[in-house]
Amino acid sequence: MLTIAILGSGDMGSGVAAAFTAAGYTVVTDLSGRSAHSRMLAERAGTRDLASLPAVLEAADLVLSIVPPSQARAVAHAVAGHAGNNAVFADCNAVSPASVAALLGELSAAGTRVLDVGIIGSPPARAGARGTRFYVSGAGRELLLECAVPGISFIDMGPEIGRGSAIKMAYASLNKGVDALLTTIALSAMQLGIDKALFAELEASQGQLLARMERSIPYLAAAAKRYVPEMHEIAATFAEAGTTPAFHEGAAWLYDVLARSALASETRDSLPENRSMTEALNAFVALLRQPE
Repeated sequence: MLTIAILGSGDMGSGVAAAFTAAGYTVVTDLSGRSAHSRMLAERAGTRDLASLPAVLEAADLVLSIVPPSQARAVAHAVAGHAGNNAVFADCNAVSPASVAALLGELSAAGTRVLDVGIIGSPPARAGARGTRFYVSGAGRELLLECAVPGISFIDMGPEIGRGSAIKMAYASLNKGVDALLTTIALSAMQLGIDKALFAELEASQGQLLARMERSIPYLAAAAKRYVPEMHEIAATFAEAGTTPAFHEGAAWLYDVLARSALASETRDSLPENRSMTEALNAFVALLRQPE
């Protein structure tokens, strides 16, 4: 069985670690400088802390970088600084094809074999019947494609670096972009004083859409800080494709507002179960009404 290193012990990283551990793989990481919450998640997932990056790279056959997009380049740079091991490095972060080509290029130049992976879906324990999907591209991708992990599907995207990231960007542009649009519409309606009328109309004519708003808006702030750089990466991806980046620059603005609210300090473990959409929107509107 392979030894899998997972750099990043957040919600997705720890969920992936738990799935690999349950499948019989040895999973290692470096928790140096990580928060108590991250340490708790890693311990819960059965991850072994080797306490240094060189030790992790020496032990691992495959390294999965699963961090917020704003940290992806720093992680790759740190790994490139310890070249000479045999581990294959897979960037699994929400970054544009151009970003992943640049950061993996640095690793390739240092002699490290690389893969580009786009992760779609919730962490394995919460992903439902379809599971978490790993879209894998790059030469040597068979190392990851041949892993057998219940709850994770490994999908071949071919040898070209950037294809794994591209499908992640396209999917996230829809999923998180729609939530940003719906939240912006709701905030605008509250600012214009027509929110009750709008929500009544939606209930009568687009009930599924209103139900999505009621599910997502109360809890968006907790993830908003991570979503801001992801929206910029999506905007850059669309610009690379010759389409407009403006939709997701707007989404980045919305998530930046939410990230400054009092609700943004919550974690998945501390989220209340019964917060209403109106309660969350009131907290967000209060920010918009503050004098600059």
